Amino acid sequence: MPEHTKTTRHELNVFISSRDARCDECGEQLGHHAWITLQEGKRAVCLICSDLDHLVFLPSGDAALARRARKHSRLSAVVLKWSRSRKRYGRQGVLVESEAVERAEQECVADAAVREARKTHAAVRRAELDRSYMTQFAARIREIYRYCPTGREQVIAEHACRKYSGRVGRSAAAKALCEEAVRLSVLAHVRHFETLYDDLLLQGYERHDARQHVQTQITRVLAQWEQGSSGLMPSS
Repeated sequence: MPEHTKTTRHELNVFISSRDARCDECGEQLGHHAWITLQEGKRAVCLICSDLDHLVFLPSGDAALARRARKHSRLSAVVLKWSRSRKRYGRQGVLVESEAVERAEQECVADAAVREARKTHAAVRRAELDRSYMTQFAARIREIYRYCPTGREQVIAEHACRKYSGRVGRSAAAKALCEEAVRLSVLAHVRHFETLYDDLLLQGYERHDARQHVQTQITRVLAQWEQGSSGLMPSS
């Protein structure tokens, strides 16, 4: 992959809507309290179309943990919600990569309060995942992408099936294990973890330009995962 130099980090905001919302990009009805970004012309865009659905939510409450998690996360966003009483947006927490949360917790492990927060985070994470559904979703990924790296289907399913954010894996189509919904989850994973897409966003690229820049590589990776290459056996 070509080398790119990172520039100043751009601040990304995610808003919790105070009324029924619809994504102006995919047309999906998001309902009340939807998590959205605001694009050009104040268009509401869901987290899936905003390419932020692979991130996990770290609620406000521990400034040190949030600060360290953002430091370790290549891509992050501040979550804001409108307060009627205060007449302004209030910070609810941040969206960061799950690996960044784990690293931040390790750095804070000596602090008793952070250890308690770590236990709370783990409990929330366990409650958030529907294990039976996630297992079925992962199996469907492996069925379609027989040559994807071993264990990767579990990682993709865990991200896709989290309950809070309306990700691909929580849609009605995904719950029916629809092939297109599964493909969208895998495509999003490949975009974020197999290309320089996140680095391009941090450099200030528009989403559509960044997507176009990495499309060839995404197509190649998906083809390899689905069709394999000579002498490569699929994972069991």
